Amino acid sequence: MSPKRQREEGGAAEGDKGEKGPKPQKEEVAHPRKRFYRARAHSNPLNDASFDVPTRPEDYDWSDHFPEVMAEWRERQAAAAGAGAGADAPGGAEGAAAAGAEEAPAVRFVDIGCGFGGLLMKLATHYPDTLMLGMEIRDKVTAYVRERIAALRRESPGSYRNASVLRTNAMKYLPNFFKKGQLTKMFFLFPDPHFKAANHRRRIINTQLLTEYGHLLAPGGWLYTISDVPELGEWMKSKLDAHPLFERVSEEELAADVAAGLLALSSEEGQKVARNGGATYRNVYRRLAQPRPQ
Repeated sequence: MSPKRQREEGGAAEGDKGEKGPKPQKEEVAHPRKRFYRARAHSNPLNDASFDVPTRPEDYDWSDHFPEVMAEWRERQAAAAGAGAGADAPGGAEGAAAAGAEEAPAVRFVDIGCGFGGLLMKLATHYPDTLMLGMEIRDKVTAYVRERIAALRRESPGSYRNASVLRTNAMKYLPNFFKKGQLTKMFFLFPDPHFKAANHRRRIINTQLLTEYGHLLAPGGWLYTISDVPELGEWMKSKLDAHPLFERVSEEELAADVAAGLLALSSEEGQKVARNGGATYRNVYRRLAQPRPQ
């Protein structure tokens, strides 16, 4: 065998020894496609539909929505209970009691009529330690958001575990899910304008519902609205201005607020308005600790 051929074969053999196996490929996660979940743009909230709702907020188990968060809380509760065995030690009883006093994690942000979940996904990454819920009345759209969250959780373990979605009628059943003062942010993005005067009672922002929202919001909590319909934007502003439980948030405060900056472009509807060069009308209000004198 010629020296040249020996060198070539020897080099090939040495190369074979140094070869590494194929790199493990990252699992590809299939995301849901909107075209399979399309539904009518809006739904009549006054129709009688069958929804499974708890009698009171304390009766609802959030474990299916936030499994990791709730499991970690239960582990802490179990550890605190075990710490009770050391109650005879100095400070043991006080320490065990303090550890066991941790309240169960609770939803703080609610996106009413969340659509395909654009805002919810953005909020989940900006506020990773806050539980948030999208509420949607349309079944196909709710199913899409549920699948989207599941895919994102598989794709990015540890992320999006604070976001979930629920199909229900928010105009009727919010008090069945949330306690007084539980929420710190409520979002109403591009709601149905219900143009006909006879249908104004279906609007998600009205005096009666604002009283309910004020009951559920903690003092200092924020209520966000945005619309591309001038008449509806003015309607929501006038109703909030007139309500004794709310005051308008200044533009200076809004400029420093992450959530306020997400309103216009995070949702599918907002992106469509931007593509068409449309204007939007944003109104954000704070829940007062005491009603304003009338």
